[in-house]
Amino acid sequence: MESEKREQAPAQPVASRPHGLPQGSEELLPWSWAESRLVASHVYWLATTRPDGRPHLMPIWGVWRASAFYFNTGRASRKSRNLERNASCVIATDQAREAVVVEGVAHVVTDLGLREQLLSLLQEKYDYDWSSLEDDISSLREPIYAVSPQTVFALDEQASMQPATRWRFR
Repeated sequence: MESEKREQAPAQPVASRPHGLPQGSEELLPWSWAESRLVASHVYWLATTRPDGRPHLMPIWGVWRASAFYFNTGRASRKSRNLERNASCVIATDQAREAVVVEGVAHVVTDLGLREQLLSLLQEKYDYDWSSLEDDISSLREPIYAVSPQTVFALDEQASMQPATRWRFR
């Protein structure tokens, strides 16, 4: 889980219709629609799996950048302990009427430069004083996670289910 992963050029996801809806590429939502909502969301929902298989869902703060979602949480938190055992997770935006749901795999960011950039982005986005966490984050005592998407779903309630879109990352 402590693998070193650097930011890479964003992968272009492949769009299709989710199962259970008429197939075809007409009226699929553009990837930019989903990304704009991933960037703009204030609170995100993180779903992980407990060791006994039960789900765990919690609101978190985070940032979407370069086709990945980043967030921090305490290493002793239930979220972190769940991710240590099973890195698969789901992230959802805060507006259910324009929902974006990211299924992916989390890993701990170990690149110190990237961690500092992410802390700065979180500071800017949430106008919150993160200075009490700087030493723990810089020393890798506390994790910052990156969630690499595998599949992303988007639903726009105003447009009905017709433009519901699934993107798969390669």
